[in-house]
This record gives sequence, C-alpha cells and structure tokens, in this order.
Amino acid sequence: MMAKPLPGKRGKKSRRVRLEDIAQSCGVSLSTASRALAGEKGVRPEIRQQVLEAAKIANYAVATAVAGQKLILAASSAAMIDYVRNQFTLYVLEGVKERAQALGLEIVTRPIADRNEEQVLLSEARDDPEVAGLLFLTIDDEGMLAATRGFDKPVVLLNADDPYMRLSSVTPCNRSSARLAADHLIGLGHRRILFLMRPGRRTIERRYEGWQDALRSRGIAVDEDLVVHVDDWLPELAAQAVAKRIGTRGLDFTAVLAAGDSLAVGAMMGIQQMGFSVPMDVSVMGMDDLPQAAFLSPPLTTMHIPMREIGSAAVDLLRDNLSGIPMPPRRVELACHLVERSSTGPARNSDAPEGRR
Repeated sequence: MMAKPLPGKRGKKSRRVRLEDIAQSCGVSLSTASRALAGEKGVRPEIRQQVLEAAKIANYAVATAVAGQKLILAASSAAMIDYVRNQFTLYVLEGVKERAQALGLEIVTRPIADRNEEQVLLSEARDDPEVAGLLFLTIDDEGMLAATRGFDKPVVLLNADDPYMRLSSVTPCNRSSARLAADHLIGLGHRRILFLMRPGRRTIERRYEGWQDALRSRGIAVDEDLVVHVDDWLPELAAQAVAKRIGTRGLDFTAVLAAGDSLAVGAMMGIQQMGFSVPMDVSVMGMDDLPQAAFLSPPLTTMHIPMREIGSAAVDLLRDNLSGIPMPPRRVELACHLVERSSTGPARNSDAPEGRR
C-alpha cells in the first residue's frame, strides 16, 4: 500500500510536516505512527516500514532509535531507604522499567551514596557506547548535580529538580497538590492546620509552599508555629512529635497536613495516644496515596501522586533528548488528585457548609 502525498502546494512554501500528516498519509492512527517511529512493540513490520518510509520522504525528524541501548538509573541513598520502607520508589521504578521495556531499553540500577561514587558512575557511562543516558532518582545534592556539567549524554532527574534548570526533570506538582490538600481542609472549616514535614529536600519545600499558598488565598494568617519538623519519615518519629506538641500546648490545631503518608500515619498514632480521635477531634491528611493508606484506621484521606507515571515520563523525556534536535532542559510536573477517605471531617465548632458536615 502506497502512502498518500503529504501536504504542500506547488509554488508555495509547504508547511512543516506533522506527525498527524504522517499518520494520515499511511492510513494509521496517530498512536500507531508514533509507536512505529519510536520503535516500540505492537506494530506490524509492514506498517512500521511504511511509516518510516513516509517520514523519510517528508524529511520528518525521527527520534534516534534507542532499542537495544542501556539506561543507567542512579538511585540516591534516600531513594534506596525509601524503597525498603515503603512503595513510593518501588512504583517509580516500575514505571521506568515498564516504559523502558516497551522501547526495548535495558535498565541498569546503580546506588550512589556520595560524589565519589557519582564520578565513577559518570566515567563508566561516558566510556560505554551502549549507555544512552542516565536517570537520577531522588538526588538534590548541588555538588552531584553540578558534576553532570559537560557530560555528553542526556541526564534526567526523577522526583527531584535542578534549581538552575541545567538538567531536565520529572516530579509530581508538589506545590499545587499541597495547596489542593490544604484547600480541602479549609473547606471543611479548618483554620488551624498543622503542617508536618521532614525538611531538606526541595520537593518537600514545594509542599510547604503549597500549604502557605492555600492559607493566604483564604485570608488565613500563616502561623509558622504550626510547622512541625521531624528528622526522618518514620511514623514513630511523627507520632512522638505530634504527641509532644499536644502534651505541652494542648490541642491547638484541628487538622494535620502531612508531607507524606508515613508522617500522616504517625500523626494519627500520636493523636490517638493522647486520647483524641481522628477525625472527630483532628482531621489528618497525607500525600502519596500508598496502597496501605486505604487500610488504615481510619482510612487516610490523601493526595494521589502518579508514581508509575513519573518513571514513565522520565524515560520518554530522556528519549526525546536523544532525538538530536537541540532543545533546552525541561521541567515536567505531573498533576495529583485528592482521594477522600475517612480521616478528614468538619472542624470542631466548624461553620462549614451543611453539605460538608
């Protein structure tokens, strides 16, 4: 089957050929044309050849074929610890591996604990012709990010970002998701919302900023005294911090927004240890939507973070960087959504609308 002529008129400058034009000329769907050009599985050989030929005739820019090459996924100590404790890193890795498999790429996972290990990794990746690029998972260290300057293969950050935009990155939209979470609590009549976080990472700082955004947009004063820091993501530490605050100051808040589900679990433990109930006395909300959130007592209201999609999008972003077409680094943020369960309810003595009581 011959492909139909592509757009263009004699005597006039032809417009730029689009992927839609390639698909239409070959009589296939847009997704089929995209998969054929990307070398993905699930496209019949004759269709793939037809699409590739049409793209060649039209001088359509085709991304560099990456099938058979390797991607090195360098995971920080924080990512490896998270992998052992809960499923966030696990699901990001699943997204990476599923997308890489569809593209015919091999994923090699390497832990890196310090800058020396990173330098060794970069040197090995530079010298290995089969390595197409690197994915850095949960890395914030400025020195480690700076070491990638001059590296001649694409590097994409997962669950982290480069403040100077030297590197492309994929994260959840942490700031807007925290604002949505706080907005939900404010809509239930809460005004004293404690923010529970482990400081240190820029991604978590964005969640702290989202909490601030929600309060300010509703004309509620941002009381920094309502920010509680813990030294680790362990629920036990969060429980201790919340119980200590209640023990010394009384119950001076009606809701808790935790920067992660594990901290939200600890907040509920601390509140209950001090003789109060969730959500009758205090509403508790998390961020992650890990599977266990639905099985807590009470089930946890939380923000769903698209964990697998973070991994998948990072692989696609790296593949785009291999196309040979010059483009600046990009910061991709994926939207999150609210999952309402039983750990949140109207504030004590709330004037929330009747429909929310």
